[in-house]
Amino acid sequence: MCGRITFTLDKTDLITILKDRYDIEEEDIDYYLPRYNIAPTNQVLAIINDGKKNRIGPLKWGYVPHWAKDNKFMAINAKAETIDEKPMFKDAFRRQRCIILADGFYEWQKFGNQKLPYRIILNDSKLMVFAGLWNANILEDGTKQFTCTILTTNPNDLMKNIHDRMPVILNEETEKLWLNPRISDLELLKSLLVPYPDTKMTAYRVSEVVNNARFESPECIRPLS
Repeated sequence: MCGRITFTLDKTDLITILKDRYDIEEEDIDYYLPRYNIAPTNQVLAIINDGKKNRIGPLKWGYVPHWAKDNKFMAINAKAETIDEKPMFKDAFRRQRCIILADGFYEWQKFGNQKLPYRIILNDSKLMVFAGLWNANILEDGTKQFTCTILTTNPNDLMKNIHDRMPVILNEETEKLWLNPRISDLELLKSLLVPYPDTKMTAYRVSEVVNNARFESPECIRPLS
């Protein structure tokens, strides 16, 4: 699974990336940066394509289906292998795909009775892009909320030593296909949901302070010496 992410870019770098990579000219982004320990139910920064252009904004991490009146059915992850079969996700897979922006994620390795936290980053990119699905639903009190989930797949050779799942990470080419609402070929879309090359990733041990989802500090991402 993927249950904790980081996004430590400053807004100046983000604005440049958005313009160059996504053709989004947005100076006033409604999202606090940097973030060192983003957890489920927190807001993540996501991009969707409305058929005309890419749009950026915050989504609540924890997908809630459109028919739900509360958050009991919240899903922080969705398995890529069954994404076109599960009633909770199959409609969103066809019509409500998004990408979720980050620069790394945490995963915990079981070691005896302990779980040791690692941070995983890309070697050649400041930005890590997850494949996601988004949804909108109206709660019992009339509140409209926008939520999302991160897709997961089998681990690559780096990740399998840490955990049995990993998030689906997209590159600059595959993210364009994933965001394109005109693509209806489900087999093509599923073919994008594969493990990212392990040779392009690095994992390093971090402090157990990240175990506390409320702890936000550069200490979270500092490598253990």
